[in-house]
Amino acid sequence: MDRLEAMAIVLLTVEKGSLTAAAKALNMPLPTVSRKVTELEEYLGTKLLHRSTRKLTLTDAGQAYVESVKRVMEDIEEIERAAAGEYNTPRGELVLTAPVLFGHMYILPIVTDFLAAYPEINVRLVLSDRNLHIYDDHVDMAVRIGILPDSNMIATRVGAMDTLVCASPDLLAAHGKPKRPSDLEKLPCVVFAGPSTATWWFRDPATKRDFSVNIIPRLSVTTAEAAVQAALRHTGLTRVYRYHCDAALRAGELVHVLPKFDVESIPVSLVHGERGLLPLKMRVFLDFAVDRLRSAMSELGGA
Repeated sequence: MDRLEAMAIVLLTVEKGSLTAAAKALNMPLPTVSRKVTELEEYLGTKLLHRSTRKLTLTDAGQAYVESVKRVMEDIEEIERAAAGEYNTPRGELVLTAPVLFGHMYILPIVTDFLAAYPEINVRLVLSDRNLHIYDDHVDMAVRIGILPDSNMIATRVGAMDTLVCASPDLLAAHGKPKRPSDLEKLPCVVFAGPSTATWWFRDPATKRDFSVNIIPRLSVTTAEAAVQAALRHTGLTRVYRYHCDAALRAGELVHVLPKFDVESIPVSLVHGERGLLPLKMRVFLDFAVDRLRSAMSELGGA
């Protein structure tokens, strides 16, 4: 019995939720996967998994075993990376993820310059407005916009981002400029799934307390880009991150309204899951990207 293989199969089975899913991921016959797990259980003299037609669960012994095996596998991976020279020579594939528009505007230019500087590193840049999981999605480093939950992730802050309400000058001329957030309840608004929802948050400049205003949207869209385009076409006011509308604000095509009621800026961070000595590909990217991102965030007025 190959114990290391059997341990990896148990971990994958727990991750995938079933022997069938693990077999599919491994491109291995289901009976073979089942046999290897059984052989490991017989070797250990204990049951690791409760199997049924509906679900698979860990026994108490299995729970403790899986937690220990995870640490063993991480140590093995660390040893293999060191043996491959990953800690001494910047090379290999670096997997990065960022929100779609932010990635296009800020991360892609940095990545292209980085690739020119480090010819032995390849980058896979995954642009998604869904936060990919560092471990489950095998991501080395991620851009996160917002307050980070307590976790074992390591974050390097690169700046801060405003959330603001904006509108076209023509729309404000037609409907009047709101003087307080409650005025928005009577004005046409565009919302999208992001910082802009049917409930918009503001901060009272006197009490420094946040409060909400319920918005009845004239238009609901699924991306910030669409919301900004609708605002440019005078459809309504919208609430977006500053980087979504910065170019239009600078050109005078959109106007920042209710600025004294803006909520606090939220952090922008580069996040990774590695602790201790980072693989060199990650260390050199951090060194390369952090100052550049901080400069870009500063130009937005949010650093």
